[in-house]
Amino acid sequence: MGGSSNRVKSLPEYLDLESPPTMQPMEIHKISLPQEKTTFQSLRQRLSEIFFPDDPLHQFKNKSFFKKVVLALQYFFPIFHWGSEYSLQLLKSDAVSGLTIASLAIPQGISYAKLANLPPIIGLYSSFVPPLIYSVLGSSRDLAVGPVSIASLVMGTMLREMVSPDHEPMLYLQLAFTATFFAGVFQASLGFLRLGFIVDFLSKPTLIGFTGGAAIIVSLQQLKGLLGIVHFTTQMGFVPVILSVFQHKSEFAWQTILMGTLFLVFLLITRHISMKRPKLFWISAAAPLASVILSTIISIAFKAQSHGISVIGHLQKGVNPPSVNMLYFHGSFLGLAIKTGVVTGILSLTEGIAVGRTFASLKNYQIDGNKEMMAIGIMNMSGSCASCYVTTGSFSRSAVNYNAGSKTAVSNIVMASAVLITMLFLMPLFYHTPNVILSAIIITAVIGLIDFHAAVRLWKVDKLDFLACMSAFFGVLFISVQMGLLISVGISILKILIHVTRPNAVVKGIIPGTQSYRNLGHYREAMRVPSFLILAIESPIYFANSIYLQERILRWIREEEERVIKMSQSSIKCIVLDMGAVTALDTSGIEILVELKRTLDKRSLELVLANPVGNVAEKLFKSEAWELFGAECMYMTVGEAIAAVSSTYKCQP
Repeated sequence: MGGSSNRVKSLPEYLDLESPPTMQPMEIHKISLPQEKTTFQSLRQRLSEIFFPDDPLHQFKNKSFFKKVVLALQYFFPIFHWGSEYSLQLLKSDAVSGLTIASLAIPQGISYAKLANLPPIIGLYSSFVPPLIYSVLGSSRDLAVGPVSIASLVMGTMLREMVSPDHEPMLYLQLAFTATFFAGVFQASLGFLRLGFIVDFLSKPTLIGFTGGAAIIVSLQQLKGLLGIVHFTTQMGFVPVILSVFQHKSEFAWQTILMGTLFLVFLLITRHISMKRPKLFWISAAAPLASVILSTIISIAFKAQSHGISVIGHLQKGVNPPSVNMLYFHGSFLGLAIKTGVVTGILSLTEGIAVGRTFASLKNYQIDGNKEMMAIGIMNMSGSCASCYVTTGSFSRSAVNYNAGSKTAVSNIVMASAVLITMLFLMPLFYHTPNVILSAIIITAVIGLIDFHAAVRLWKVDKLDFLACMSAFFGVLFISVQMGLLISVGISILKILIHVTRPNAVVKGIIPGTQSYRNLGHYREAMRVPSFLILAIESPIYFANSIYLQERILRWIREEEERVIKMSQSSIKCIVLDMGAVTALDTSGIEILVELKRTLDKRSLELVLANPVGNVAEKLFKSEAWELFGAECMYMTVGEAIAAVSSTYKCQP
């Protein structure tokens, strides 16, 4: 034979039957069962592995009562952990980074509120209270908290479908605060119940596609401000927006277009400079605020309003007014508020935790995902009572925070303090700020969410992930943001179902000169062992895939029998099922193994199991499968199984 996977190593050669008598035969080991546990012990261990994989209580072991109280305070309020070691040197670093992100947070807060169809001042309110709460409860040192583009877009889109912010502004504001409250309840509940794995159903590929599509939709919506269009579609699809642009060409204002284009180019250039030279991060960070200041000066100097350039107008001075009385807990729109809250809660939670983990890995520390969920959830619940809408950790502001040298969450406190000073004393200065600048700031902020390189990597590595990414992307672009999100979740679940119901299984052969058995399709040097078919299942065996695996194994046996007949090789006598990667087995899986064993016995084919892991061996022992297979049909390794079965054949006349 050649060097392909069809090479067959002769049985005597493999077993070393012609080797000198001094050669020690392979020792056959018995399968050991795990230590017997009570039902309560097994259930406790399983639930602990599901909900407490990080063992959060380990730090309290063997500690005094006072120490436990201190550790508990540090666990639930991380500020007590790093606050005890805080120094003036750390404050200097946090002050610089806090002021830097404030210069970005103020114009972005106003812009993102507009994206959510909310009054601009709500964006500043949401950049004040939530960062203060997160600085006490959050475990990330680098997360910069505030409004974000995707959550703002989704909230604005979902609420506007049922309630017009222009005709019913008070009801719309009530629903926005109520949706924020339910987003916080949902987020905190996931953290408290340690159900954060639910968020993982939004896989990275689908998020790449979703955020990319949403970024394009957000940018296209800003054409209204960039072109000076007064009457513009409220729909969020690609086609309606483009049609609206061409249908209202008569409303184009060249003054607005000129100002918007100049500042957009300026912002994009500063962003490009900071990307190419990370040490110059402060250029792109300061650019939005510089644009707001410069455009306001131009607006006042040239009387922009008289030339058709719209401005922000009056912004209320003062701190956040309470909004508890505005929460909407009854009426026909309660379902809309809950639905919007859950959707925006999932999106903001996913973004916040992903951003926090990204920068934590860069600084070599860890954040607790469940604690972050509770922190973000409590932050949003509290914010909804203080005139704030959904907030989370922003990637753009967090990147600036990281590059500016932030050391602790005090940078959020400094940022909130800068926002507070702005709300108390500087609100009148924004009266003449052109709306077109806000559009330019939004486009510059969201354009970074379109990750072409990530899509190319997905195509190279995993075509199914690329398909999921593109489906989410085009779903957002051509149907709707909600439908794009639904497609994202649906594809993620479909992918899980495919992996669950159609698990990977391979045919193995031996690597010459070793006792290692590897996939024939992967290792060209691997050779088949005559009279044996070695199969490996690389997933749990349970009700969802047991029938498929049974059919697939029988098909492999049929194909192998046809192959050996065609190539005039020795017929198959034994099938070795490598169970090393089978991490779980339920009653349906056991029944399939029993049925498979009986079927092959009738065909004079032997079925043996190799390398079953502890809990799998335990379940087999407690079922009828153990009596059917017996200890002589279960082996510790594939090599031992082949050696034992081969010696049996050798002894037969």
